Amino acid sequence: MKLSIASWYLVLVLVQAAHSLEEYFGQLWEVFPPAIWLTGLISEDRHMAFVIINIGLFVFGIFSWFFFVRKDHEFAAFLIWFWVVLELINGVIHTGWSIMQAQYTPGVITAPILFIVAFYLMRNYLNKKAITTS
Repeated sequence: MKLSIASWYLVLVLVQAAHSLEEYFGQLWEVFPPAIWLTGLISEDRHMAFVIINIGLFVFGIFSWFFFVRKDHEFAAFLIWFWVVLELINGVIHTGWSIMQAQYTPGVITAPILFIVAFYLMRNYLNKKAITTS
């Protein structure tokens, strides 16, 4: 069974949700410098800021899938590339951080899955574009 671009996109958003849960239970906002910085921009309560950011990301992903990607709207290309780049970087950064720390870090279990799904979405999207433009 071959998944559609929209299905790969939805899978990526759902894996990101699982990744966010792993980060939440590992209290990423307390140990990862970029997360400390980003959550600090939102609130002094970094825990709540982390929750707000990740719920917002999930809602944005589902909204984007439902209204743009699923319908192959012209804005879908931007959204697909946004998520692909975000999750490829996410997968690499988490894995690299764990290697540098030589231990488990919050998010490293689901990070490779994010990377793989983002890669498949990118590959299938590029193949679709190559087929439709030739």
